Amino acid sequence: MSDLKKYINKRKVTDTDFAKGFDSGYEEFKIGEVLKQARIEAGITQEDLAIQLHTKKSAISRIENHAQDIKLSTLQNFARIMGKELKIELI
Repeated sequence: MSDLKKYINKRKVTDTDFAKGFDSGYEEFKIGEVLKQARIEAGITQEDLAIQLHTKKSAISRIENHAQDIKLSTLQNFARIMGKELKIELI
């Protein structure tokens, strides 16, 4: 287990406020980071993506940095522009 994972696990045990919001916050971060990496790998700028999604660059930044309440249709369009397929999995 990495030092970071050890720290997070310890902090979750000792800090209930941290533990309460960590998992949902991490999921939002992870989704945004996956979207950002797909965009970068596709060689598309936030500006170019915004144009193709008919939105503003600031909206793309918000999605990549916060990923809160993203519409499924937005995720599908994002994936399509990246040349990817959106797959949602419940595990």
